[in-house]
Amino acid sequence: MKFTAQQIAAQLEGTVDGDPNVEVFQLSKIEEAQKGSLTFLANPKYKQYIYKTQASITIVNDDFVAENDLSTTLVRVPNAYDSFTLLLDYYNKVKTSKTGISEKAIIDPSVKMGNDCFVGHFTCVGEGTEMGDKVKIFDQCHLGSNVTIGEGTIIFAGAKILDDTIIGTNCIIHSGTVIGSDGFGFAPQDGGGYKKIPQTGIVVIGDDVEIGANSTIDRATLGVTSIANGVKLDNQIQIAHNVEIGENTVIAAQTGVAGSSKIGKNCVIGGQVGIIGHITIGDNVKIQGQSGVNTSIKDDMKIQGTPAFSYNDYNKSYVYFKNLPNLGREINSILKKLNL
Repeated sequence: MKFTAQQIAAQLEGTVDGDPNVEVFQLSKIEEAQKGSLTFLANPKYKQYIYKTQASITIVNDDFVAENDLSTTLVRVPNAYDSFTLLLDYYNKVKTSKTGISEKAIIDPSVKMGNDCFVGHFTCVGEGTEMGDKVKIFDQCHLGSNVTIGEGTIIFAGAKILDDTIIGTNCIIHSGTVIGSDGFGFAPQDGGGYKKIPQTGIVVIGDDVEIGANSTIDRATLGVTSIANGVKLDNQIQIAHNVEIGENTVIAAQTGVAGSSKIGKNCVIGGQVGIIGHITIGDNVKIQGQSGVNTSIKDDMKIQGTPAFSYNDYNKSYVYFKNLPNLGREINSILKKLNL
């Protein structure tokens, strides 16, 4: 899809400085842009590149003054960064604005589907599943039986949404994610070995949730694994059975949350954090990356370390951690002088 400088200026309520009819069909960084690209200049650090860029159109602030000749057409706006962000959002919506059902999709006759939905090639949708308006299910996805997908939700290629899962409105599920798989439940046996515990619960995901690629959210053993409204999960995250995550909590990549733990709202959890099962983490908690959490955490705390403890105490302790070799040598020297 192509857009002219005049069309872009109209969308952003800006003005054109240059050729209003020049066209672009892709977005690029200013230092890498080629002909047919749209880019932007907001940070003065990158000003040098505007005189070298091959971009056909560059969005700049209204007060930008060129010190040398330019080959790029300018679109002047009050705030170039905000305007380019709006275009990114618009571009993304255009890419995902497909409608219609692929002839190569397999959809059970009992499925209920809202208006303006899209189902891509080789996607399978099981019996009793319901989709709201404007749901987009891309290629090679699997939706099991009795799944509910809310209005405006997008599920990208290769995701697996298993039986009885409930997903709210305006969610984004990225490729490779599995929601509703069995939890890790096994009962030790007297003679050795383990017996599998049936996982009969479900996963319920609220509105405006985004789940990164290749993440897994297990169904509950009994009851519900719950992800509340506004939660954002990065790639490669493991959420175990019966976990509850509160509103607007964000979790970075490769974090694992063990079964039946509860995480409050508005928490920020770094990458590669490990959280044991059956604990409660309060609201507004911040956990630094690679921490190991093995006890419940009160509201508003910042923690770090393995096992994790107070963030401030950790930083004070680290001063001693890194100096332990020198401290050891000093102690040995003192002991020698004391003939001890």
